[in-house]
Amino acid sequence: MSPAMDEKIEPIYQSVIARNPGETEFHQAVKEVLETLGPVLVKNPEFAHYKIIERICEPERQIIFRVPWVDTHGKVQINRGFRVEFNSALGPYKGGLRFHPSVYLGIVKFLGFEQIFKNALTGLPIGGGKGGSDFDPKGKTDGDIMRFCQSFMTELYRHIGEHTDVPAGDIGVGGREIGFMFGMYKRITNQWEAGVLTGKGLNWGGSLVRTEATGYGATFFVDEMLKVRKDSFDGKTCVVSGSGNVAIYTIEKIHQLGGKVVACSDSAGYIYDANGIDLALVQQIKEVERRRISAYADERKSAKYVAGGNIWEVPCQVAMPSATQNEINGKDAATLVKNGCIAVGEGANMPTTPEGVKVFLEAGIAYGPGKAANAGGVATSALEMQQNACRDSWDFEYTENRLQKIMENIHRDCYNTAEEYGAPGNYVVGANIAGFIKVSRAMLAMGVV
Repeated sequence: MSPAMDEKIEPIYQSVIARNPGETEFHQAVKEVLETLGPVLVKNPEFAHYKIIERICEPERQIIFRVPWVDTHGKVQINRGFRVEFNSALGPYKGGLRFHPSVYLGIVKFLGFEQIFKNALTGLPIGGGKGGSDFDPKGKTDGDIMRFCQSFMTELYRHIGEHTDVPAGDIGVGGREIGFMFGMYKRITNQWEAGVLTGKGLNWGGSLVRTEATGYGATFFVDEMLKVRKDSFDGKTCVVSGSGNVAIYTIEKIHQLGGKVVACSDSAGYIYDANGIDLALVQQIKEVERRRISAYADERKSAKYVAGGNIWEVPCQVAMPSATQNEINGKDAATLVKNGCIAVGEGANMPTTPEGVKVFLEAGIAYGPGKAANAGGVATSALEMQQNACRDSWDFEYTENRLQKIMENIHRDCYNTAEEYGAPGNYVVGANIAGFIKVSRAMLAMGVV
């Protein structure tokens, strides 16, 4: 038995493992939340009576489907598609689609489970869901990606809608993929239903700041954590893992707030630039040319590329894991702390292992878990839904201000909830409990459904 888990909750967790065998990421996400809920049941015994925890841990709907498509060479390919509609107590299911070879049901369920609480923390009327496929967009032509997306939507369309389930992008799914899927949805349904997908192009229903939202939001959250410690990004040396959408706009906002990012990465290695990362060059390489991050060192003499290297060995004061799940283990976390790291903000979903989280919490650094720190992406998706619903369009400054206010509110709720439940400064406890209580009270109001 986990020493941190309440004896009334431990059997629920064991039941989750038994009912979902082999889904290790899902087990990890559930355990991380359940370990913090013992005090909540003491204050709210009705949650136990109506089996709220058991119901939250069981998705409302799990959809798995075949995705056949024909590649550029005329060969038939078969992939598997997923959509897990986890909880709709607060609103329509909301969460991204991930296209990556690692995707299987356990990954999608872990992401969907996290999404329930993340979406609740935004204060906006959205439930939690997630989806994707084991399709790998790397190395594929635009034609391949279009045909896959069209086949994927041929099944997915019957399960989504602006009042039912609203997917967005995630790893491997950007504006190009959203465009192909929206086009197929429109053709099949004969409806211009802008609110059915978010992350759309700006000239056909998309929201300004959506591209930047997750990275900006994570940086705003860390800025709030630093403020309560009478500190700021100004003059801080920072490391951001990844070099995709989240990482790029995390780097941009850190630079705007006075910090200096000296390293970023991709799956093959990392670059280190003591003069500070040249963001325009990273964007050219990753977003325009779609090359590996190693190309940065070829273009900039002040940089070095470390093939297969561990970016968390680079000394920094602020670390922003923005690549994928479980990228920081216990050893990495200890290295960061030893090298002077004072704050960690998770731009990715569950990028730190339980051992790593334990190191950060015991060291007393400012640690912002993903379900709070990276909620800016889904928050801005919900703002896109608002604009679509009223056929409106907001300017960049207004939308960014809305995003910043949402992140400030999330930080405040997590900080205050942690204080209330006897764990001051522990944003893991604060985020889990604040999100859980919002969803639980909605579920109680609706009865056993």
